[in-house]
Amino acid sequence: MKKYEYVSPCHFGLEAVLKKELIDLGIEITKVEDGKVHYTGDIEVCARANMFLRTTERVLLKVATFKAETFDELFDKTKEVNWEEYIPKDGKFWVTKANSIKSKLFSPTDIQSIMKKAMVDKMKKTYNVEWFEETGSSYPLRVTIIKDEVTVCIDTSGESLHRRGYRKLISKAPITETLAAALIMLTPWRDDRILVDPFCGSGTIPIEAAMIGANIAPGLNRDFLAETWSLYPKEIWENARREANDAIKKDLDMNIQAYDIDGEMIKAARQNAKLAGVDSYIHFQQKPLEELSSNKKYGFIITNPPYGQRIEELEDMPKLYKEMGDVFGALDSWSYYIITAFEEAQRYIGKQASKNRKIYNGMIKTYYYQYLGPKPPRKK
Repeated sequence: MKKYEYVSPCHFGLEAVLKKELIDLGIEITKVEDGKVHYTGDIEVCARANMFLRTTERVLLKVATFKAETFDELFDKTKEVNWEEYIPKDGKFWVTKANSIKSKLFSPTDIQSIMKKAMVDKMKKTYNVEWFEETGSSYPLRVTIIKDEVTVCIDTSGESLHRRGYRKLISKAPITETLAAALIMLTPWRDDRILVDPFCGSGTIPIEAAMIGANIAPGLNRDFLAETWSLYPKEIWENARREANDAIKKDLDMNIQAYDIDGEMIKAARQNAKLAGVDSYIHFQQKPLEELSSNKKYGFIITNPPYGQRIEELEDMPKLYKEMGDVFGALDSWSYYIITAFEEAQRYIGKQASKNRKIYNGMIKTYYYQYLGPKPPRKK
């Protein structure tokens, strides 16, 4: 069976998490670079990657790489691609996004329009037509030019993969589902250990944890753009969904606690958890940070607290982070994990983190402070 090349983007700093996901799926990695992992496989890899990957925004089908230093070169080499292998006569195609880094060609709009012209020119000859109706399936292209090396991909996912289909209601500063999943996967948390998020907002971290614990595939309740393409037959998507359904763990006794001081957020989080099918695993409660306590041992806190992105909120941060240090520190056998852009977090928490990972959340540089507690005794 023919092999294809695929690329999946991720948050800067989380490439190793995405790489491990792909390896666990039995998919062959070809290259890892900043914010991206490249891999190879047959048509089924596309369906399985879209269905099971928790930490990427997209599964991109790579169709060409070439060098271009002028717009004439870009036009000619785009025209050389065998577009008919991917896009049918009635396909709707366009360059939805173009990025250029350290390259002679740097205008995204010019790159987009020239590549579209080249594709039309090539496909007119291939299909022997003068006009494309573009009434069929969509084939959005994503183009990256780094040091004059052009990589051309077609987006198989459509809507971003962070949209699992459950988050209808969101908080003011939500964390994406893909980032939340990655933060959990960077910890040794398992479904038999208590997990608390004291700043749960619309519930993304606890919901993603419950989905991981129950082994619910992130793509199970949504569609993918490539399902409409002739390149990927219907049965590969049916097989991926069947595999996902068969893998779900039933009758789990998970203990996930989600708190927030805002009662409206708790209502929203509860509704989101219900849509995700994991509401039975999560206990939601309106509760301020100061009331967090537990007599259980070896628990986990994974949270995305406020970090003062607005100037008027910055003055509240020292008090909040000091309170976090006091409350979390009282749980002396627990591990706690905090993602924040507040530069002085460790100072006010009052303790240096065991590990600190830099992660770019969009354009915001954040730190994932990991305070590791003692390991529980081995079960006999």
